[in-house]
Amino acid sequence: MSSLKSVIRLHKWQLDEKRRALAELQNLGDRLRAEAQRLEEEVVQEQRAASASFEASFTYANYAKAAMERRRRIAQSIAQVDQQIAAATDEMAAAFQELKRFELAEEERLRREKEKIRRKEDAMLDETALVGFRRRQKAAEEAGS
Repeated sequence: MSSLKSVIRLHKWQLDEKRRALAELQNLGDRLRAEAQRLEEEVVQEQRAASASFEASFTYANYAKAAMERRRRIAQSIAQVDQQIAAATDEMAAAFQELKRFELAEEERLRREKEKIRRKEDAMLDETALVGFRRRQKAAEEAGS
């Protein structure tokens, strides 16, 4: 096994790991966005309940403050995850380019190796044809004498 094959296998594994990490970050971002959406729906329900009931309107102010703080924390987390996703995407793109560079080098090495084998086979065929030609020529000379 050539050293390039080992390097390619290593880079494929690293690329797969980066893809998994990116997928996990994207899932986390999706969960945070879903949580933000649920919070918004909950706030709307609480507003309706507060406007319908006099007693609930007293507790709504405290709920609203807590909900605004949760919304702020979720938005902050989403922003951090989006930054991590951007960084992970860049890392994955770099790893992909690195892998492609080694794959292209391996393809070129194999192409050169096949070309070398083809040249050797051509030389052997040429030698065989030349030997056959000389035998026929010698046989023709002996038959003509």
